[in-house]
This record gives sequence, structure tokens and C-alpha cells, in this order.
Amino acid sequence: MASISSVPTHMKAWAYSEYGNIVEILKFDTNIPIPDINEDQVLIKVVAAALNPVDCKRAQGYFKNTDSPLPTVPGYDVAGVVVRVGIQVRKFKVGDEVYGDIVDHDGVNKLRSIGSLAEYTVAEEKLLAHKPSNLSFIEAAGLPLAILTAYQALEIVELSAGQSVLVLGGAGGVGTLVIQLAKHLFGASKVAATASTPKLDLLRSLGADFPIDYTKENFEELPEKFDVVYDAVGESDKALKGVKEGGKVVTIEPPATPPAIMYSLISDGASLEKLQPYLESGKMKAILDPKGPFPFSKTVEAFAHLKTKRAIGKIVIHPIP
Repeated sequence: MASISSVPTHMKAWAYSEYGNIVEILKFDTNIPIPDINEDQVLIKVVAAALNPVDCKRAQGYFKNTDSPLPTVPGYDVAGVVVRVGIQVRKFKVGDEVYGDIVDHDGVNKLRSIGSLAEYTVAEEKLLAHKPSNLSFIEAAGLPLAILTAYQALEIVELSAGQSVLVLGGAGGVGTLVIQLAKHLFGASKVAATASTPKLDLLRSLGADFPIDYTKENFEELPEKFDVVYDAVGESDKALKGVKEGGKVVTIEPPATPPAIMYSLISDGASLEKLQPYLESGKMKAILDPKGPFPFSKTVEAFAHLKTKRAIGKIVIHPIP
């Protein structure tokens, strides 16, 4: 096992010891043991982490039956530096800059007790990718869960070149990436997306041909229908009214109204590596909330901002000491 000798035995992290509203239960702990690594894992010095709505759901006990034992350090998205590697690890070495969604979504029973809102965290080699060289740790932390959710769901509905797509929630963490992927990777002929009035210019800048102000018009009443509707806000019943006959609706927010497809991502470093050329070319970029990044000490305030549902793109925590 390779190692950087300066790794301490204990670390600072945000954790909760009971289920509830994450803003109320999350506490700063200065004495959490550094987790051990298995043979297929690496230990990461966390540089930046991003928040996701699923962190709040988990804290509320949504996955209680299959969750890891409390206390829990939340956080799915990480960007950082490898400081230890297990003996089976081949892709990474000590000193490598990596990023990924460190929760193996292959069944919710893979939730880990130490997430990314800590000075150090552990992840399986297969969940990580090398950080694109042109991205900062802050930008990289804002990508994994959202870009995998965007990319894999567009693959599931088989979006193909020349088709049209409507994105519900175009200014959110996932929606901003769906627009870019649909346009630059899948070759969609027309991308429409919904957002509130101040965010319409952002949608245009990402490649949306047809921004829809949901405060002024109902997309489901528009005469134009779309080959694919990507629902990132939980309105699959309305989404079905916006799709062409024979088209497909995919949603990432339950419940899914049939025949809408409910999709949950598979955390996968190989998919991140596949997207690397698009990120390194600048065709795709992480959209970060302008109020961020939030310093590690302001993690509770960052979650409070996430819960307003008014964030633009991703909320990132940086620096993590």
C-alpha cells in the first residue's frame, strides 16, 4: 500500500447522528477517525465537494432501511488528491488528481458512512476518474453526479442526432448539463428548456434554442411537441403532455407517471472518462452557483441555499482545509 506519511489519524468533517432536516442536524466534528481503505479503494484528500438534493433526502431517512449506521458524513461529489491506494488499484497512484460520485448507486445499500464533506474520504477505484486538466477542483466537484445523471438518462431514452428535446428545470445542476450534452454530444436539432425569467439568458448561453419562462407560460400547452422530454423537477405528468406521439419522457424525480421512465444513475468512473474530451475541449462546462463556493465552515448555509431550490447549477464547498 502506497501512502503519504503526513495523513493524520483523525480529521474534521460535517456529520449528523440522527435523521431530520439536514440544516438542523448537521454538526461540525473535529475528531472523526480517518477511514481505512479496502484493496480496491483509494483515500482522497478532499479539495472540493458539491451538494446534491439526495444528501437532504438521505438525512431525512429516505434510505433508512439500507443506510450505513449513523453517524453519517454526507456528500456524494468529490474532487481531490489520492493519498493512499489499495493493493488492487491500477488506475491511480498517490498524487493523482481525481473526481467522482463516491456513492455506488448499484443498489442503495452501498451508501457509505463517510461522504465527501470531510477532509478525507474513501472511494472504489471504479467510481473515480482523473480530473480533466483544464478544470479547477471547484469545477470538477460540481460535475460527477449531475453529469452522469444527465448523460446516462439521455442514453436510456436513445436521444439521437436531429431529434428535439425539452428540459424541465434547465438552470439546475442536472438541467444545465442536459442542455449542453443534448446539443454538443447527442446532436439534438432543437433544445428547449424551462427556467424562471432571470435565468433565460443562461439557458441561451448553454445552447438552448428555445428558453421557456415557466412563470409566464405552461410548456404543456405549447403547440410544439418534442421527441424527448427530460424532467429534472418532478413533473412527469405534465411532461407527458409535451412529448410527441412515440416520443419518450425520462424523469429523475419520483414519482414517475407511466409511461415516463424513472431513472437513477449508476456511478461510474468510465462514463466520466468517456466525457473527458468534451470537458477538456471546453464544449461542456460545470455551471456553478454564483453564491458559491461556500467555505467548509459555511456548509450548513450552503445546504440552506440548496433547500430554497433557487440555486443555479451546482453548489460547491471549497476550500476544505
